[in-house]
Amino acid sequence: MSAAAQRVRECLLGLQQRIVDALEAEDGKGRFIRDEWRKGHGEGLTAPKTPSASAPQGGVPGSGRPGAGLQGDGITRLMEDGALLERGGVGFSHVRGPALPPSATQHRPELTGAPFEAMGVSLVFHPRNPYVPTVHMNVRMLAAGHPGQEPVTWFGGGMDLTPYYGFEEDAAHFHRINRDALAPFGEDKYPRFKQWCDDYFFLKHRSEPRGIGGIFFDDFSELGFERSFEMQRAVGDAFLDAYLPIVQRRRDMPYGERERDFQAYRRGRYVEFNLVWDRGTLFGLQSGGRTESILMSLPPIVTWRYDWKPAPGTAEARLYSDFLRPRDWADWTDRTAA
Repeated sequence: MSAAAQRVRECLLGLQQRIVDALEAEDGKGRFIRDEWRKGHGEGLTAPKTPSASAPQGGVPGSGRPGAGLQGDGITRLMEDGALLERGGVGFSHVRGPALPPSATQHRPELTGAPFEAMGVSLVFHPRNPYVPTVHMNVRMLAAGHPGQEPVTWFGGGMDLTPYYGFEEDAAHFHRINRDALAPFGEDKYPRFKQWCDDYFFLKHRSEPRGIGGIFFDDFSELGFERSFEMQRAVGDAFLDAYLPIVQRRRDMPYGERERDFQAYRRGRYVEFNLVWDRGTLFGLQSGGRTESILMSLPPIVTWRYDWKPAPGTAEARLYSDFLRPRDWADWTDRTAA
């Protein structure tokens, strides 16, 4: 492992642990189990959870079976039936393979078939209270290079919020933290990555976004290794500031069967996106990945209804009319809502 890769690995493992510690403290009841895995120990291999065009698809070319030739290890941290989190997972994975397929190098054809190394941290939290939104965050690195050549390294990541009951101040807070985290790296980064997130987390078969967005970036190396790595770290470090204040505002709001039913219905959209559109999930399942770790992003209780629509004027209807559409949330104020 190169010194640069070791630095990234240590950073990602530290991020995973900080998030686990913070959510355990916030939950007060639940604890994250720790499940360490390694290729060749009978558990398969966890793919980096990356909604990314740079994720290798379909295993290793010429291998004859998904995942052949891959090596790696990881740590899956999972909480179920907590006071705050009904289900939540924070996964770290670090994999190496002998040949990067063409689908992973759409913008870098010269790296087709080169040995590669990928690592990342990915999380999804599904809270129990319907007034607390679901959240997803991912940061990752991929490096590839032919023998005798200097490896090319790029980064990806982002975070997005999926509320069931919308609050403008929560959406604005989440986006402002992301905007501020990216500000030192250029004023173009937040609007560019916000648009990328809006475009990516969109259910084409439903013609609706998954949530209120956030930021998403991939195949990023334009600032050079050190500065790009610094930007990735800034995104990961911003997660707790972006999410925990929202949790603390909403976790004690009273709710009943109606709210839980709507939460379960909207969770169905989350499942649909992850299993139909998310390239990271599909890569993991198609490449011999560790299924339990890949699917830890799915919620524990989900329902579907045939052609259901919320009654006009309800809080449920307001989610669709006011939140499930692109908006400049970072610039929102009470005055803009008037």
